[in-house]
Amino acid sequence: MIKVLLADDQALLRAGFRMLLDSAGDIKVAGEADNGGVAVAMAREHRPDVVLMDLHMPEVDGVTATRLITADPKLAGVRVVVLTTFDDDETVFAALRAGASGFLVKDIEPADLLQAIRVVARGDALLSPSVTRAVIAAFAAGRVPDARPAAPKRTHPGAESLTDREREVVALVAAGLSNDEIARKLVVSPLTAKTHVSRAMTKIGARDRAQLVVFAYEHGLTSLRRGGRRERLGHRAARRALSR
Repeated sequence: MIKVLLADDQALLRAGFRMLLDSAGDIKVAGEADNGGVAVAMAREHRPDVVLMDLHMPEVDGVTATRLITADPKLAGVRVVVLTTFDDDETVFAALRAGASGFLVKDIEPADLLQAIRVVARGDALLSPSVTRAVIAAFAAGRVPDARPAAPKRTHPGAESLTDREREVVALVAAGLSNDEIARKLVVSPLTAKTHVSRAMTKIGARDRAQLVVFAYEHGLTSLRRGGRRERLGHRAARRALSR
């Protein structure tokens, strides 16, 4: 049974989510929180598998709550899926940077939301190529504050331990490629591509693929240039993410 914590300041929305999740059979609502501070406290109390986190809540916002949850070693098994009505690039990046394993908008189809919870609960990141490319476009155009792809002054020790092939793979992940696409690009098997991704994640201490993307941008492991077509995240993009 997948345990889910609902964090949203709108009681009506929480009630709707609860009805949907409780009807799934394999998903159980472990609790409800009306702000980020309560969500963090309830996550520590109930240890849910997944937190559905609204970003815009009073007192403690969802990005801050996500960061507190993912930074707590005792909550290492808790995954956060950001669920919001906003789909701007800055919000996407802020959520991923805070440690979110997925990002969905609230107009997602019910069946897709249930599948998203299952995907994240089993340890996978819910990050579609279109989401990644939206962040890429924001980086390239300099629209995301403090998120330019220039190498930082302090280098993460994990970056030094990456092999040339692993660096190449990380760059491809940051470009929005799936493991199968990476395999075709590098002319290797999908299993080999997956192994490279997994090893890179282990070396840098990334919780999931989403964090690998953030790491790539923050540590200059991608050679993006300014420009590129901007893509927005919506329910159709979410469905594409679930189909991969």
